[in-house]
Amino acid sequence: MDINKYSPSYAVKHKHMTKLSDYSTEEIFEILYAAKAMKGKFLAHESTRILQGVTVALLFGDTSLRTRSALEIGISQLDGICVNLPYSEEDMRAGENIKDIVNVIQRYGVGALVTRGISQSELDEFCAVSEIPVINSTNDLGIPVQALCDLYTIWERRGKLEGLKIAYVGKGTNTAASLVTGAIKCGLDVAVATPPQFQVSKHVLDKARQYGNIFITENPSEAVRDADVVYTDSYNYHSPLSDKEREILKPYQVNGALMSLAAHKALFMHSLPASRGVEVTAEVIDGKNSLVLDQGENKLHVIKAILALLIK
Repeated sequence: MDINKYSPSYAVKHKHMTKLSDYSTEEIFEILYAAKAMKGKFLAHESTRILQGVTVALLFGDTSLRTRSALEIGISQLDGICVNLPYSEEDMRAGENIKDIVNVIQRYGVGALVTRGISQSELDEFCAVSEIPVINSTNDLGIPVQALCDLYTIWERRGKLEGLKIAYVGKGTNTAASLVTGAIKCGLDVAVATPPQFQVSKHVLDKARQYGNIFITENPSEAVRDADVVYTDSYNYHSPLSDKEREILKPYQVNGALMSLAAHKALFMHSLPASRGVEVTAEVIDGKNSLVLDQGENKLHVIKAILALLIK
């Protein structure tokens, strides 16, 4: 489906956003068009008070920089109120109950709950009892918000999605899982190159293949050849690599030689934080075809779009 031929209604059917696999192509397009509208208003210095008086709660189980900043700033720009709730595994083991957490914060008048670092099984429990939207910013299985940000950034730069080729190279992280799911639903050709020890989940790939073909290889050169976009992710964010694992991933570094196999003026993407000299070289991530700063910028507008569409 061609996004440029789609007519948005600025509405989605789903109440929650925990997995991008739950969302149809049309719903993804709705969010991308809403992000475009949000960014247009931002650049024109137009106020957008869609969340006036609405409180959005952040329940984060691990550290965050760009996502937390984008959420807090975005909620403020929409004239909403952002509150940070304490969360720890120790609390849960000590007897905290998900149903009690949700029911209490709903009574406080909270309009949405944004989580990070909370397992999918626990998120499913939240969604089962929550009358307010639950939005997964990041967990072990996926990062739907980041994938939507990436798709919007590609659309913004290239003017289309359908027919482009994106190659993911490196460690098959949660970023890769959501990216593959979103990209194949939006009509991109997808290639993935990972070592056997760090493959993208077979379950994720099998579900994504319902929407198109995905080329899987252990050879990064095969994946990157003629790609319009080359993407990699951090190898050691939150979980440091052993020396053996570094050696396994070393051939997957995105450098000038690998990028030379991609299409002319191919774009480079990375969700950040990045380790220059590890998964990517400085010449690539800081080069003129790198979109990493655009990705960071657009996270603000995509987050605002998600909040605006999910909060009724």
